[in-house]
Amino acid sequence: MRIGELAARAGTTTRTLRYYEARGLLPARRTGNGHRTYDESDLRLLRQIRTLQDFGFDLEETRPFVECLRAGHPEGDSCPASLAVYRRKLAELDELIGELRAVRAEVGAQLARAERARDALAADARVPGGPEPVCELGGQGL
Repeated sequence: MRIGELAARAGTTTRTLRYYEARGLLPARRTGNGHRTYDESDLRLLRQIRTLQDFGFDLEETRPFVECLRAGHPEGDSCPASLAVYRRKLAELDELIGELRAVRAEVGAQLARAERARDALAADARVPGGPEPVCELGGQGL
């Protein structure tokens, strides 16, 4: 198939395919008249790259999977280099999850503090002579 057909079937652009070719991820086979030509295995490579990128892998991280597919492994992820990339990505995700949990705990603590402050203001407002609570958005009362 030609580059336009491959791009359409892969859901990408010819520009992207040329970029992948320049990066060595997509083979650069040409016909006698210089047209790029591709087959089903190239479509499979592209689908693997796109799936990995959808999962947050950068383009260079897809290289071991592409090479594994080219070596004949049906899923492209059973080679040692692919497994190593999976392990690194999982460690990276675990670290991000830890950071998000810490941020969530901090936001939860700030919310609890703000609710206590609101409740204290409301209690003071019910005491004769206490302050009238005012919302930052201009509304009176709680």
